[in-house]
Amino acid sequence: PSAGRELGPSTVSFAASLVVLAALAEVLGGREPSVALAAVAAATDAAAAAGDRLLADAEGRAAQFRAWFDDRPTVVLLGRGSARAAAELGALVAKEAARVPIESLESAQFRHGPLELAGPGLAAGIVATEPATEELDRGLAGELAEAGASVLVVQPGTEAVPGAETVAIGGLDRGLGPAVAAIPFQLLAWRVAVDRGLRPGMLEVATKVTTRE
Repeated sequence: PSAGRELGPSTVSFAASLVVLAALAEVLGGREPSVALAAVAAATDAAAAAGDRLLADAEGRAAQFRAWFDDRPTVVLLGRGSARAAAELGALVAKEAARVPIESLESAQFRHGPLELAGPGLAAGIVATEPATEELDRGLAGELAEAGASVLVVQPGTEAVPGAETVAIGGLDRGLGPAVAAIPFQLLAWRVAVDRGLRPGMLEVATKVTTRE
């Protein structure tokens, strides 16, 4: 309840969960709770500001991401480390809100066979926010773009990846960055859902909270 009211698929609850997990990680890493909370509060403010910048032109951004997808038959979201959270959430929301069957994979895993999907029929979203592997992910993005795929890279900085769309979110805390990195895919799901005459987040088969197997 403290996260605020959530309308549609998992957005607010996802971001709020990351804040709690970031604080827990700080404490488990040896920081005093008060110091950990202060650090996470500052990192949360930075992430919120980055999110606000992305959402300042929500309609325009949604149109940009819609053009990247362009109803291609195969869509993948890729990431490593903490970036996997954004890729997984983005795929889930696209399925829930827009009925788009998007697969989320670890970036290196994609090279082991699924790389054969590279080509004009593929839309690949790559979350390149993990510092240790950012250049590897940007390199993969360049390869996919060269093969003719439609590529969208979510990254900290503004340096272009040849042939790919890039979205710069700034240098954010590794634990909280996924909350911002997921926004492009949430906007995509909203735009596609509206285009298809769906009400984003209104589930017809499943329920928002799963209560049984």
